Amino acid sequence: MRGRIDRGAGVARGERHDWWGVVLEAPEPGELARFYAELLGWELVKDEPDWAAVGPPEGVAYLGFQRSEGFVPPVWPPREGAQRVTMHLDFEVSDLPEAVAHAQQLGARLAAHQPQPQVRVLLDPAGHPFCLYVDPGA
Repeated sequence: MRGRIDRGAGVARGERHDWWGVVLEAPEPGELARFYAELLGWELVKDEPDWAAVGPPEGVAYLGFQRSEGFVPPVWPPREGAQRVTMHLDFEVSDLPEAVAHAQQLGARLAAHQPQPQVRVLLDPAGHPFCLYVDPGA
């Protein structure tokens, strides 16, 4: 991307200036950040009242969470007249039942509608859907 400095893979994470991420709205950003940090084994890299972020130990990707007053969680599956899902996160796992159980222990809820046998749709503590899946060809 033009306008970005690419310092390469050998540069320490904190010294890079080519970050990219996905930001989710939430009523309590720090709470949701801690959920995903524990779920993914990532670090809580920012925790402020209106903004929090988690990131993996290496690389420049992050998940950010910003406070949204009046947040309305999306509905899964979509329903006419209800807040629609505009995006969701996918995470590949090798043991689906174990990954689902772990997510539920952390506060995720299993969605009522499950569209595929190798995928489990869960709702994070703020109500955002995310998918855990196994690659049947792996």
